Amino acid sequence: MKANSHFGHPFSAAAHWNLEQSYESQPRSGNKKRKTKEKPERTRLPIKTATGIVQVPNLPSVTILDEDTESVSDDEGDEDEKDGIDPSETSLPPAAPATAVKPLPLRKRIIIAKEKLANIATLINEDPEENVGLLKRLNEVYDDAAVQIRMLAIGTMLAVYKDLIPGYRIRALSEEEMKAKVTKEVRKVRGFEQALVSGYSGFVKLLGGLAKAGRGGSDKEIVALAKVAVNCACGLLVAVPHFNFRTELLKIVVEGVSVRKVDETFVKCRTTLCELFRADEDGGPSCEAVQLLSKMMKAKHYHVDESVLNTFLSLRLLSELDVKGSNSAIDNPRKRKKKDREFRTKKARKLDKEHKATEKEMLEADVTVSREEREKRQSETLKLVFATYFRILKEKPPGLMGATLEGLAKYAHLINLDFFGDLLVALRELVSDAKEEGEEERGVKEEEGSEQADRNTVREALLCIITAFALLSGQGKGITIDLTFFTNHLYATLLPLCLSPDLELNTKSLRLPDPHSPLPTSPLTSSRINLSTEIELLLRALSSIFFSTAHQKSTTPLRLTAFTKRLLTASLQTPEKSTLAVLGMLNKLAIKHGQKLSALFSTEEVVGDGVWDGNIDEPEMSNPLAATGWEAVLLRRHYSPSVAEAAAALPGLFARRGKEG
Repeated sequence: MKANSHFGHPFSAAAHWNLEQSYESQPRSGNKKRKTKEKPERTRLPIKTATGIVQVPNLPSVTILDEDTESVSDDEGDEDEKDGIDPSETSLPPAAPATAVKPLPLRKRIIIAKEKLANIATLINEDPEENVGLLKRLNEVYDDAAVQIRMLAIGTMLAVYKDLIPGYRIRALSEEEMKAKVTKEVRKVRGFEQALVSGYSGFVKLLGGLAKAGRGGSDKEIVALAKVAVNCACGLLVAVPHFNFRTELLKIVVEGVSVRKVDETFVKCRTTLCELFRADEDGGPSCEAVQLLSKMMKAKHYHVDESVLNTFLSLRLLSELDVKGSNSAIDNPRKRKKKDREFRTKKARKLDKEHKATEKEMLEADVTVSREEREKRQSETLKLVFATYFRILKEKPPGLMGATLEGLAKYAHLINLDFFGDLLVALRELVSDAKEEGEEERGVKEEEGSEQADRNTVREALLCIITAFALLSGQGKGITIDLTFFTNHLYATLLPLCLSPDLELNTKSLRLPDPHSPLPTSPLTSSRINLSTEIELLLRALSSIFFSTAHQKSTTPLRLTAFTKRLLTASLQTPEKSTLAVLGMLNKLAIKHGQKLSALFSTEEVVGDGVWDGNIDEPEMSNPLAATGWEAVLLRRHYSPSVAEAAAALPGLFARRGKEG
């Protein structure tokens, strides 16, 4: 029983087992030959390749196997040992080279660039003073080779700078201000301002370089970048004209309108100048822009597009200024003469000088410009404008005479009184040239070239007449100037003008292009600022002669009767709207000069002797008192009820006014 119990228990003899001997007698798997060479010390982290091999960077000849590769190598070593091959003498195959990184597609790069630009712009807008250094990151995005990404970067810079630029101009700090001790807040603001000016300077230089590179280039990508750069410059000039580097932006815009080819960039730059002139309350941006425009036109001998000169008509200073100017001088009524100055002692002058210096510093710190400073800038601008107009009148370049005369006609009341004589002589020469060219055959003019054919001599003559009478409308009351030459030319123009097919059309009227015209018919080339038609110019000229207070003595009965008779004759040939306008002018004449014109509609009395001659172009020599206004009877049967009604009221109106007088 004891033996059975003893042998029955499996661990009863465990104390007598030799466990170490049994463990050593067990077979072992793996490499039986171990490496005896010491591995060199590793100084860098291992690198695991795509094939599973781990390489040490600073020891290319030593390789370390990972667990998966080691198990495979052990099995292969056993097989090699069986075949009589020593695994330690074999070399591993060379590691496969790392695969080259493929460039991302353009669409993916654009999406990444958009996200990056949006993040940078958001951070800058959240805290500009802290994140103003991120402006350099925008330049890094712009360095991309893709044109689309560069355009996005430029547009982002434009939006960011528009938001960051303050409402004042940042000046450079002097050495004393740099050395002075300031608070932490002031130092922070100064750092932000200097960083902003530095980044903005680089952006403006970038725009100028792109605009210059794309001018006349053939590469589509460069031209596209140049177009974006010019648009950004125009946007900055309109949004922040008070800030630094305004001159550089104006140079980009002025260069854009200096070309003869009218395209979208040209129209954008011209529109920007007009918007700048209309919104300028300070006077400084307008003065600087006019100065650059006058220099550009003079350098090109005034061979520029007509619409460039018409930008001067948008200057708001010319309608608010109370000084007179010419091409060389400005009359300022606020300036005291030497004899009117009061005597002051040396001490008083010194105190006054110190007081003015203090006021100057206060004005520099204030954004609002004083009225005296504003008038000074406006006077300088006025001098530049008239100097440009007078040079054009002297050189007579083709295509600019109409724009020059329109400008002079609108601002004639601002011209210096001493310059009247020379200007009237120039206007008289232009009217004489227009009269001579009107007598020539039109076919000869068309063969001279497209520029000459573009000149409208009838319109120029009407503008000369309006300008001549506008010179004496306000400031010329005290002088006596005979304008009979201009009156006679207007009288001679009435009959040919009533047969003009473009009497009621302006440059923007819808019409079919002339297939035989040598001029381009692009809508961009037909842009004008003054949209007055020929009939409107005619009515303005008639109003200047008969309804201006400065020319009441010149409205003699002979002249009034002759003009009334010829206007009635011309109204038989004009279109409906022009006929109504002429009858309206006759109605005004009847109200103001009814007594002098009542005999024209009276057949019972004979006022003048002889016969009226309607072919003579001098009103006093045509014997108008012997004429009768029989055209009013025909106008009563006009197809338009409005014209017939207006014509029926004329004889009774003249007769009633004659009896009242």
